[in-house]
Order: sequence, then C-alpha cells, then structure tokens
Amino acid sequence: MSGELFSSVFLLLLVLDPLGNMPFVLSLLRHMPEERRPRIILRECAIATFVLIGFLFVGDWLLFAMQLSDPALEIAGGLILFLIALRMTFPPPSHGMSEHETPNEPFIVPLAVPMIAGPSALATVLLASRHSNGQTVLWVGAVILACLVNALLLLASGWFARLFGKAGMEALERLMGLILTAIAVQMLIKGIRIAFNIG
Repeated sequence: MSGELFSSVFLLLLVLDPLGNMPFVLSLLRHMPEERRPRIILRECAIATFVLIGFLFVGDWLLFAMQLSDPALEIAGGLILFLIALRMTFPPPSHGMSEHETPNEPFIVPLAVPMIAGPSALATVLLASRHSNGQTVLWVGAVILACLVNALLLLASGWFARLFGKAGMEALERLMGLILTAIAVQMLIKGIRIAFNIG
C-alpha cells in the first residue's frame, strides 16, 4: 500500500510540475505584496486540490456517460502526458516569465486551473478513478499529499530561483520531463496491448 501511495504521489507531482510552474508563479505574483503571495498560493492550491478530488469521484461516471473504453482512456492519457513531457523537456522560446505578467490578483484562473489542475492532472485522476479497484481512498490521499508538496514547492519558488538560477531550474524541469516521457510511453504501450489483445 505504501509503495502504491508513493508511486501515485510521484506520478501526480510529475504531472503537476511544480518546478516548471515556479517561473509562472513568480511572474504572476510579482506585482502582489510579498506578504500576500503565500496566501494566494495556498488558496489556489486548495482550490486545485478540490477540483482534482472532484474529478476523482465523478470520473468513472463521466467515462460511462461518454462511453469511453479503458484502452481509449489509457492511450489518450499517455498522449496527453507525452505532450506535457515534451513541453517540459523542450520548452518553447516563450516559456519565460514575462509571458504571464498581470497586475491583478489571480483567482482560480490561471493559477488553480489550468496551471495546477490542468488537462494532464485531470486526465491522470480520471484514469485513476477508472482503475482504482476500491482504492479511491488511496488516490484521495495521493492527491492531497501531491498537492501539499506542490504547494510547499511553489511557496519556496523564490528561494529555489535564487538557489539554482534560471539554468538550474530549466535543467530540473527537463529531468522531470524525461521521467514523465517514460511514464507516458508505458501508458501508451499498455493501452495498445489492451486494445489489440497483445500478450
């Protein structure tokens, strides 16, 4: 159980990508008073956590309503994760901080959704709800733990930026992207095997 919880939290952290989102957070909150920033981050992380847990509980119903099969969801989830991993490993030229500047305090959009509870994270919990096999409580715990670690890392974004510098942060994000690529490929292989009944 502890091994499954750890792997679930680790997968969610890769998908949430707190290291890659740190420049976004720093840019988004640069005009906010410094004493206000932690409260904004914690509020948005809490909203994202509730959104992800909500998808975890209604995900199976959504899949049934849309008549989606397990292989289709597995392959779609793998493709989404693969695209996210490519963005992390090879960030576009406009990935810098000035792209996201805004003088207004963010509320839900874009910090909670889609930065934290984005398409890849929602697809992951939807997939988890379909394959939970009575382990929904485990995944609820995994979502809470992953979002808690994500919040702590985002709260420390200023410290990380000073410690590693821009080049170090980019290197860490690309390393996470490489690991996520391997997970995405494994999901694609599993989905294809199920779809075509390959042993």
